[in-house]
Amino acid sequence: MPDLLGRLGPAELGRALRYARSPRMRNRRWITALSIFSGAIMGGIGLFQMGILRDIPEPPWRDFDAKKVNGSAQAYEILHTPDALLGALSYAGTACLAGASDPDRADTAPWIPVVMGAKLLADAALAGKLTADQWTRYRAFCLWCLLSAGATFAAALLSAPEVREAAHNLLHRSSPVAASN
Repeated sequence: MPDLLGRLGPAELGRALRYARSPRMRNRRWITALSIFSGAIMGGIGLFQMGILRDIPEPPWRDFDAKKVNGSAQAYEILHTPDALLGALSYAGTACLAGASDPDRADTAPWIPVVMGAKLLADAALAGKLTADQWTRYRAFCLWCLLSAGATFAAALLSAPEVREAAHNLLHRSSPVAASN
């Protein structure tokens, strides 16, 4: 029976994560990269929200005002903390979930991709809400926030095949019919 976190030891896991060439691993690498990309964007916005940066660079296009969006009261509501710092932390968690366990974790530790998929779904829903809020509340967009939201939506889509397979494996593993066969 596989361990709760997978079947590979640390040395084998390191090699497998670096060298496995399956479509699942390609998607997990993209999810990791997109999460780190979004986390970096949130880090930059967090520097503005903390007063370390005085400006957020963006194109001089009409309807874009990152300072207005990211300096709003809404950006400091959750836990009385700049929301971009919380976002950076969240994206780091997503990257960790993408990196966790064996290349065939949908079989060996299916709960991990299911949790990752649920988190990405929640992240995408929040990104969609915050994107809509930018326009409805402030009549302005933050280009960096839009890039991060797009990366979040892409990561959620990339997770779907592994999540679907893992959910199938979990359902059939715990099913009384599967247990009697």
